[in-house]
Amino acid sequence: MTDFYFCKETDDTAEKLDSDEADVYTQVAPYAGMPKEVLLLYSSQARYRVPREILFWLAIAYTLALVALTSTVIALSPRCLSWWQASPVYQVYPRSFKDSNGDGVGDLKGIQEQLHHFQYLNIKTVWISPFYRSPMKDFGYDVEDFRAIDPLFGTMQDFEELLTLMHNKGLKLIMDFIPNHTSDKHRWFKLSQSRDPHYEDYYIWTDCNATVPRPNNWVSVFGNSSWTYDEVRGQCYLHQFLKEQPDLNFRNPHVRQEMIDIIDFWLEKGVDGFRMDAVKHILEATHLRDEPQVDPNKPPESIISEWDLYHDYTTSQLGLHDLLREWRAEMDTYSHEPGKYRFMVTESYDYHEVDKTMMYYGTPLVKESDFPFNFYLLDLPQNTSGLWVKHLVHLWMANMPRGQWPNWVVGNHDKPRLASSAGQTFIRVINMLLLTLPGTPTTYYGEEIGMENINSASRDPQRSPMQWSGDINSGFNNKTNITWLPVHPNYRNVNVEAQKKDEGSVLAQYRFLNTLHQSELPLHRGWFCFIHADASVFSYLRELDGIDQAFLMVLNFGEESAITDLSSIHELPDELKVLMSTNQVNDGKVLQKSRIRTEAGEGLVIQFSTHTRFNPNHPEQCYISEKACYLGPLSLLYKC
Repeated sequence: MTDFYFCKETDDTAEKLDSDEADVYTQVAPYAGMPKEVLLLYSSQARYRVPREILFWLAIAYTLALVALTSTVIALSPRCLSWWQASPVYQVYPRSFKDSNGDGVGDLKGIQEQLHHFQYLNIKTVWISPFYRSPMKDFGYDVEDFRAIDPLFGTMQDFEELLTLMHNKGLKLIMDFIPNHTSDKHRWFKLSQSRDPHYEDYYIWTDCNATVPRPNNWVSVFGNSSWTYDEVRGQCYLHQFLKEQPDLNFRNPHVRQEMIDIIDFWLEKGVDGFRMDAVKHILEATHLRDEPQVDPNKPPESIISEWDLYHDYTTSQLGLHDLLREWRAEMDTYSHEPGKYRFMVTESYDYHEVDKTMMYYGTPLVKESDFPFNFYLLDLPQNTSGLWVKHLVHLWMANMPRGQWPNWVVGNHDKPRLASSAGQTFIRVINMLLLTLPGTPTTYYGEEIGMENINSASRDPQRSPMQWSGDINSGFNNKTNITWLPVHPNYRNVNVEAQKKDEGSVLAQYRFLNTLHQSELPLHRGWFCFIHADASVFSYLRELDGIDQAFLMVLNFGEESAITDLSSIHELPDELKVLMSTNQVNDGKVLQKSRIRTEAGEGLVIQFSTHTRFNPNHPEQCYISEKACYLGPLSLLYKC
């Protein structure tokens, strides 16, 4: 029988076994559950070195290529359009938009109730006419307190709620800023009357005779002398508008700072921009000499109208643009955050002196307004012809500084509604013109449904209540039977509610054209090219290099039907299909370019496809603010 016994291994034996085991384990692949010591031995040995190095350098190369591509795209990409370029500006006259409390006057809460209307129209920018505290001698343009809301329109809380809700809905709010004058009820004027040392020359004062208060022949915009004698101070003060609207003295640095502080007050509340009112009147010549008469033979005592004089000393004076640039610079300090750009537009009726209007764009070195309002299309009713419309459009495009952004105004609170002055026949084609020209359109409330003037002997016929529905007071005031102005008798048919149900209505066509303008690159940032104008028809192209789709507009502003022959335009295909007509029965029709028929007041939007651009061959007929091209395969817009 064999004896078994235990014994302790010697150290030499154990070391030998460990060594042998290690040799064995280093020869096998890793497996689940292997001892930690063996796994560590295996993992410490380099594996796949070459593939890993290849992947590492590929990742580096890919990152560098991506950075280079991104830098190239950024360098080649044109400037993105700002919010004030992407949508029409819609003017709200607050007294007449919507009355929320039944007192017969529109208010801020009323505007808030109707914000859905802007969204329905795809409007993103809303300009609200003055709602400052005011005696209302000039319906809010005579400001008593620039930092207060007139109780007629609501409270500061109402304003802040409106602004917050608008921003939540993606809407921008532009306020009226009225720098030229204040109300004679303003605290500054009362202190200036009493010769308070600080406020004594906040306004334009001069010695005059109490019995004949006329230091010179200057006349007010509203007629008669620009000077009124003040018994408290014993001097005359200047007012280029009503006598209740004394002009501020902007040669006083304290006045300049006061106005900057007011701009800051509203920008800090979050408003998105200002419409600068009546800017050409801000400064006057200090010498107070008589202005030259238009008719030198007219007796001086019969000079009672602004049209009797050349306004060499009361408008567009040296230093005006320095003031506006100061305000622009102040607004820029609030424009640094993305999407928070503060917009500035200037109002100046310069009539035939278009070069003066263009100065409000600023210079290549110093920025001023984003654009001055373009009022020349307000002259459309003077002459119903395609040649006249071309002249008015060309007047702006040919004089606009290179690279600037155009805009178009066809109605406002001071001018007759186009449906009345030009006629209902033309309201649709005028809206089509407005929404297919390059730049930013401005729409006065009610123009989107074709509202007309009321029969009024005052200056207010174009300010009647907005026609929302066929209900009492057109839905403007549905609490009482009070309206500050009469509602137009046609409100039962011409109203928003009724036109929403009609695909061929003025409202439906406005909405379609606005959406088309914003969605199609050739329309909102492409070339604009004149191609035809005659006694009836005005026609133009909108195209963008790199995009085959282009748009042809054929607009009949004449008194009768017309046949337009565009066969000489080789860039157009022979057959053209109507995308939209203001006469709905012609939607979708296929036309020959040699025979395009339009009725009086009819407008056509024709979309066509072509590989041949018009603008390279006709540079003298084409305009663009910033040239860009489109790269289809990458859906990329780039500088070209």
